[in-house]
Amino acid sequence: MKFKELNLHQDVFEGISSMGFEEATPIQENAIPSILENKDIIACAQTGTGKTAAYLIPILHKLSTRPSTSIDTLILVPTRELALQIDQQLEGFSYFLDISSVAIYGGGDADTWSNQKNAILKGTNILIATPGRLIAHLNFGYVKFDNLKHLILDEADRMLDMGFNDDIMKIIKHLPTERQTLMFSATMPDKIRTMAKKTLQNPVEINLALSKPAEGILQVAYLVYDENKVQLIRKLVEGKDLSSILIFSATKKNVKKITATLKDVKFVANEIHSDLEQAEREQVLLDFRNRKSQVLVATDIVSRGIDITGIDLVINFDVPGDAEDYVHRVGRTARAQSSGVAITFINEADMGKFQKIEELIEMQLIKLPTPKEIGESPEYAPGKDRRPKRNFYKHKKKPAKK
Repeated sequence: MKFKELNLHQDVFEGISSMGFEEATPIQENAIPSILENKDIIACAQTGTGKTAAYLIPILHKLSTRPSTSIDTLILVPTRELALQIDQQLEGFSYFLDISSVAIYGGGDADTWSNQKNAILKGTNILIATPGRLIAHLNFGYVKFDNLKHLILDEADRMLDMGFNDDIMKIIKHLPTERQTLMFSATMPDKIRTMAKKTLQNPVEINLALSKPAEGILQVAYLVYDENKVQLIRKLVEGKDLSSILIFSATKKNVKKITATLKDVKFVANEIHSDLEQAEREQVLLDFRNRKSQVLVATDIVSRGIDITGIDLVINFDVPGDAEDYVHRVGRTARAQSSGVAITFINEADMGKFQKIEELIEMQLIKLPTPKEIGESPEYAPGKDRRPKRNFYKHKKKPAKK
C-alpha cells in the first residue's frame, strides 16, 4: 500500500514524502487505518519494522484536522534514547505542520528540567516521555492531561522488563478514561496482555511474526573463554577496512575495556553506558550516526530503539539474554538490501541461551574455534550442566559434638 492511498492531510503527506517514504510497511498498513478510526490497538512488531511511523502519521493527521492548544498525545517509552529518536522522527514528519512536541527524560541538568517544564506549561501537543521523569513533573501539579486524546505505549515489553509497571499505572490514573490507547511491543508475554486488559478497550490485535535476520547478514559465532574475548575482538577488526562497528556487552567494565583496546589499534571508538551524562550519550550516538566515530561499544541500553543504518559489523560480546534481542541486535546491519556481518561470542555458560537463539531463527550457525594464538576454545555442548559444582562437604553443616 502506498501512503497516498490513505487519504492523509496534504501537509502530513508532504512530510512523509520529504522523509523518503512511499510505501507503507506491514505494521503501518495494518495499524494506520485502525488508528484513524479511533480504535485501540495492541500490536506486536519488532524494532526496524516502521512502528514509530505507524502511530505518528495518523496522530499527525488527526492533529492537522483537529488542532489543539494543549497536550493531545502522550507517548511513553523505556529510554531517553528512544524518546529522542521519536522526537527527531516527529520533527521530520511534522515539518509542514504547526505542531509542537517535547521529549521528557531524566539525566539532564537544571536547564533541561526547566526547558521540559516550560514546554509542558505552554501546552505542547505531543509529549514523549520516560515514566520516571514524567512522574517527577506530575508530582509538582502543573502537568494537565484534561484534553488528552491519545496514549501510546511504545516498547511496552521493555518498559515492564525495566520495572515501570507501577509507574505506568500511576500515570494512567492522571489521564482521561475517554481516550485512544495504542500499545506496541516487540514480544507478547502474559504480563503485556495483563496490562492491555487494564488499559485498552476492545483493541484491534496486530501480530506480525518476528522476522528472521535479513539474508544479507553473514552470521557466525566463536567459541571463546571470557578471558580471551577482548583479544579476539582485536584480532577480528585490526587492519580491516570497517567504517561502522557496533559492539554490545553486558557490563560497563567490559565496554570500557573493549573501547580502550580498539583505541590502541587506532580505531575511533566511543562507549555508551549509564555512567555518561545525557549530553555525552547524545553526542556519542550523533558522532556514530554521522560516521565521526567508527566503533560504538554499548551496554544493552541501545540494543533496541536506536535506528542506525549502514553498520558493517555487529558483535555480541555476550550472548543476549533473550533470543528476540539477538534478532534486534543483528538487524542493525544489512538494512536496505545491503550486506553485513554479525558475530557472537559464546562462552561455556551461554551455550544453552545460544541454542534458543538458533531455535528461534530456525538455523544452525557456524561455530568457529578461538584462533590458537589466542587460546583454547570451550567445547560446544549446550545440553550439559555448565554451572560450577559445589563441594558438598564444604557447605554441609557439621553435626554438633555430643
